[in-house]
Amino acid sequence: MLTTMQGQMKKLWKDEKGLGMLEIILIIAVIVIIAVIFRNELSNIVKNLLSKANSKTNEFMDGK
Repeated sequence: MLTTMQGQMKKLWKDEKGLGMLEIILIIAVIVIIAVIFRNELSNIVKNLLSKANSKTNEFMDGK
């Protein structure tokens, strides 16, 4: 019985079916954690870019 359990454990250890999904989940988790840590900086960058785009659009529309 012990050898059967050892054989089953070895098969389970070598089984790599869900490995790709696990890697994707870990990558997404790291990206989310980074986004949460730097959310204020990311928010400031996006606001800055949008304000620049708005001013350039206004300049273009005014014909300057």
